[in-house]
Amino acid sequence: MSTRRIDADNHLGSDAVSSLAPRTARRTHLSAETIHGMIYFSPFARESYSKLGITDQRMGYFASRSAALGAVPAEVTIATFFNFHPEAVRRVIPAAWEVASPSAIVEARMEGADRTLRKAWGQSYDSAEVREAATLARTAAERAAGRPQGRPLFAAHASLAWPEEAHLVLWHSQTLLREYRGDGHVSLLLSEGLDGAEALVVHAATGEVPGSTLKAMREWSDAEWADAVARVRARGWLEDGDDLALSPAGLEHRRGVEDRTDLLAVYPYEALGEEGCARLAELAIPLSKAIVGGDVGFPPALAGRLAKLA
Repeated sequence: MSTRRIDADNHLGSDAVSSLAPRTARRTHLSAETIHGMIYFSPFARESYSKLGITDQRMGYFASRSAALGAVPAEVTIATFFNFHPEAVRRVIPAAWEVASPSAIVEARMEGADRTLRKAWGQSYDSAEVREAATLARTAAERAAGRPQGRPLFAAHASLAWPEEAHLVLWHSQTLLREYRGDGHVSLLLSEGLDGAEALVVHAATGEVPGSTLKAMREWSDAEWADAVARVRARGWLEDGDDLALSPAGLEHRRGVEDRTDLLAVYPYEALGEEGCARLAELAIPLSKAIVGGDVGFPPALAGRLAKLA
């Protein structure tokens, strides 16, 4: 029987040592994350959903991201999205499917992505750089599609038809790669025994995003948030005091989850190798920055990690 290693430079769950460093998976993901993530803030996407009768922003978010799963009950969306308050989901799912079909919402989301990227990238939306980035990203995404087990949200999106235009191929590829990584991350949070609110508390304690923002965005009440803080503190992961800050043990936990998330995300990028990943990141960073500065609704405050890569 072979021995399988788990460390910062090897592929989790592979009998052979990967030629790709997990840190490469993280850098490549961060370089292109904005290309996918803009869809959650785009006014063009909201307009597309409104044309279907979905005018509530929360409904638009939950319905558009889970539509690839089909007309699922709220519990499926709660399970795959993980850290949102369950009642926030139940208010709009499955009611959204009475307003518009999942297939119509998928089309509206693609329309929103098309308009957003054309606005952000202008005449460069079909440039040689976009086409090259699309080819690289699709190569990685298609490899991921060969290993969908345990990644339900990714698998649902991977079942959708590929768009034809390069800028939409790039967006769809990044959607797949983001959900592939996200499904792996959720599995690790569960393995640590964390619930959605506790995971948000740990995130807030890193200082990357204020706790008040995360609490409001995910719709946890003050009392529920305070209870989650108390549970995380009982694990010894928070420093004493009123401000949320990770203790040494909390930092070790967080680092471990992030490192293992990288390990679980390596597989798609192995199709590109270190050189291909470096090229995708090189192409994606200016495209991502153009989205941040492109008047398409993306909050500059969420682009902090992108700035560190340049």
